[in-house]
Amino acid sequence: MKTEELNYDLPGELIAQHPSNVRSGSRLLVFNRLGGALIDSSFSRLGDFLSRGDCLVINDTKVLPACFFCRRKTGGRIEGLFLSETAGGVWEVMLKGAGRLQIGEIIYLRTKTKADFCPAVLLEKNRGGKYRLKIETEAGLEAILGRIGFPPLPPYIKRTDDAAASQEDANRYQTVYARSSGAIAAPTAGLHLTKKLIEDLQSAGICFAYITLHIGIGTFKPITADNLEQHQIHQEQFSIDEENALIINAAKEEGRRIIAVGTSSVRTLETVAAISSQIIPASGTTDLFISGGYKFRFVDAMVTNFHLPRSTLLALVAAFAGLDNILAAYNHAIEQRYRFYSYGDAMLIV
Repeated sequence: MKTEELNYDLPGELIAQHPSNVRSGSRLLVFNRLGGALIDSSFSRLGDFLSRGDCLVINDTKVLPACFFCRRKTGGRIEGLFLSETAGGVWEVMLKGAGRLQIGEIIYLRTKTKADFCPAVLLEKNRGGKYRLKIETEAGLEAILGRIGFPPLPPYIKRTDDAAASQEDANRYQTVYARSSGAIAAPTAGLHLTKKLIEDLQSAGICFAYITLHIGIGTFKPITADNLEQHQIHQEQFSIDEENALIINAAKEEGRRIIAVGTSSVRTLETVAAISSQIIPASGTTDLFISGGYKFRFVDAMVTNFHLPRSTLLALVAAFAGLDNILAAYNHAIEQRYRFYSYGDAMLIV
């Protein structure tokens, strides 16, 4: 498949820079992939399009405040993104504005109030803007990020290093049910769910199952290869416990719909379903790349946001609903002035 087929034109003003005033106040485009029917609605009315017994599978990953700032001794400012930690307080990070850094050079991590927090030593430069830093403090990872970190918003959302302004993002770029720390990008389809909406859906007979997939920086990586098949997708860590595997399997065996909330939930379910005919308790990494021709094993419907052109996420929803159908739905959303991407509106594909 040619990557160019995943392209579409989006007016820049439709890229949401802030979340809706109320989480569930986002718009919802309901798309029937069999008949092609489109319904314009609100996320708060999600229950109108669900049936008693449907199982919503949601990703409970928690986004780390992974974006940080640091300075050189010369005063030069560097922006960083935490990726992972290994033994001995060594971080793998991405750095912007660090081209002149030398191996062994000491830089200083800055708090959210722009004071020095601790030194870090540059150990290694790698390809793709990745670096390894030795963090010189006894504090643990989450304590450090709690002092220096900002929400790791995608590059198309414009922000500064103003700590006060980041408070909205700290709250809203996180699902209300987040509990397992490890992501550096939010499972954005779940951002629309409120505790009250979840309770209302449960009262209406909708069941919920929780899985975990820690979304990584690769989720924003555009496909640069001419052919989709040549793209190397990123790896992400996932886990499903026994309790939630039983909930999902029971729904499937009883003929109830499995509705994945977000592409991360889709990839997790389909990864595990490829191992067994059922969802089994499992953990590990997945590099499953879902694109045209993929045969879905477990997912019957999905809730998802609107995705970037030439992205693996758009390839996934196109594989589920059909490329022509998805592009038609996106064109409708553009005409109706839906808001796109991480802080944008949502689709329910049935």
